Amino acid sequence: MTFSDLFRLALRGLSRRAVRTTLTVLGIVVAVASMVIFLSLGEGIRQVFRQELGSIGPDVQVSVNGLTQGAAPLPDVPQEVAGRLEARAAEYGIRSVTPVVLSVRGGFDPSQSFVIFGYPAAQGTADVLPNARVAQGRALTAADEGQAVAVVGAKAAQNGNFRLGSEVRYNRNNAFRVVGILEEEGGLTDSFILVPLSTLQRANGFPGRLTYVGLKLFDAGEARNVAQRIEQDFDLTAQTQSDFLRVLDRAVTVSDAIRFGISLIALVVGGLAVANTVMMGVFERTREFGTMRAIGAQPGFVWRLVLLESLLLSLLGGLGGLLLGYLGIVAVNAYTEQLAAISAAALTGRLVLMALGVSLLLGLLAGLLPARSAGRIRITEALGRN
Repeated sequence: MTFSDLFRLALRGLSRRAVRTTLTVLGIVVAVASMVIFLSLGEGIRQVFRQELGSIGPDVQVSVNGLTQGAAPLPDVPQEVAGRLEARAAEYGIRSVTPVVLSVRGGFDPSQSFVIFGYPAAQGTADVLPNARVAQGRALTAADEGQAVAVVGAKAAQNGNFRLGSEVRYNRNNAFRVVGILEEEGGLTDSFILVPLSTLQRANGFPGRLTYVGLKLFDAGEARNVAQRIEQDFDLTAQTQSDFLRVLDRAVTVSDAIRFGISLIALVVGGLAVANTVMMGVFERTREFGTMRAIGAQPGFVWRLVLLESLLLSLLGGLGGLLLGYLGIVAVNAYTEQLAAISAAALTGRLVLMALGVSLLLGLLAGLLPARSAGRIRITEALGRN
């Protein structure tokens, strides 16, 4: 008997128990969809940072402990480091030196979470946010240094309901007056709030301290060599954009493992449902399998038939889970696009292959025991049952 005959028999066996088959497939659909949505967040984060890093990140970032200590640690870099790097700019091939203070204003409501970015007002944004353009009001100027003013990104303005002249409350004692609103770029910078460096230092209570010093080089290809030299000369951590991506990838991989572990619970439940459905089918079709054996079918044929039914159940569930997961990703991205102008989830090729692979593995494991039981049915016992 050919594989096509085996396939038709498997489909007929599943269709004869339509309600049970449908419910089992739906269980797998939900399990696979949850895994796809959870893991798509990691894929989306990777894509966002790969796309955005070139436009918002320095070629070299100099700090005390590096990015591994958090995205916005307490300012712990003496401001004099920026001056020392400026003095040796020609030696290192540095085009610009930008002292930066980062702070995150968070809350239970994601729409009210912002990244506060402090930089020298006189320097402008060309070296730190080269694509930033003012849509309303004005940019920061040298006269704003030390003043409680801010320029807000488009999404920050929308989410915080900020307008020109509005007040951005930073903490109990400090607030910034909005003097400009940036054009929407469709990226991370849309959620930034830009303030003069000394203003943010004073509001933080860390005068003369920086989060990091950003360096733009004449030759970005020399970033790794320059970073190594700075680490040796200054006894500080100097990271390149590729370093940031490696740190980010490690962090996302850990979070992926946690999300997959959560999804595994649903996958195990789905696998047990498949095993239960197939095992009940074997029990109900004992006479049928006995008849097959009586007319010449080998135990291996019955074993393959039952295993194929299990694999088909899981494959249908996997395909349905991918479709439901894709719809979930669309919903997630619709929310994050509105919130921060980024697509936080992505359905990548490797995620599709992983979902289908997990589904088939689930079907294989769930079908082995029922298939073994079906293959060992004795003809006399099977035909003797009522």
